[in-house]
Amino acid sequence: MFELPTDLPADLAPLSWLIGVWEGTGVIDYEAGGTRFTGEFAHRVSFSHDGEPYLNYAANAWLAGADGAQGTPLVAETGFWRLARPATDGDAGPGLLPPREAAPARTVDDVERLRTAEGGFDIEVALVHSDGVSEVYLGQVNGPRIDIATDMVVRTAGSKEYSAATRMYGLVDGHLLWAWDIAALGRDIASHASARLARAD
Repeated sequence: MFELPTDLPADLAPLSWLIGVWEGTGVIDYEAGGTRFTGEFAHRVSFSHDGEPYLNYAANAWLAGADGAQGTPLVAETGFWRLARPATDGDAGPGLLPPREAAPARTVDDVERLRTAEGGFDIEVALVHSDGVSEVYLGQVNGPRIDIATDMVVRTAGSKEYSAATRMYGLVDGHLLWAWDIAALGRDIASHASARLARAD
């Protein structure tokens, strides 16, 4: 049985069901530039927190090899997930700038005031990929479901063309299910990959 950490900041309550290490497999199915990319992949995702009001995120994926062996590495991602709220003088940043004043501890009532008319909470996700792509996603967590879409994509000069994405995450029967649609290699946004992960830790 999964137990929530006792030191969880109030801002993380809506995202708390993500915390842990998840492992499983998925499928790739995407066509662009006359090439169809298909195959199964293995995936490991970690959501953790260090007492701050955001989740740390890390993920790795690799093609499934023969007899369960690890095949070709695909992409690694790292980033941060948090509720969307305006920064105050009690928050650190930007950069290494410390808070300008002491911030009172945020409470469940503070978080509840962020609830949207749809019943969920707006979230912000910042991700960096090992292939030179960085993304900022905006979206909403509503119970055990998250829907996010890119607000911004930045690429290094050597990375492949990639312009937009959407992701959906859901907790179903104790498993983390996700789907990732992308606009890449000259194609408009389309289904790209999905996976089913079980809690490993």
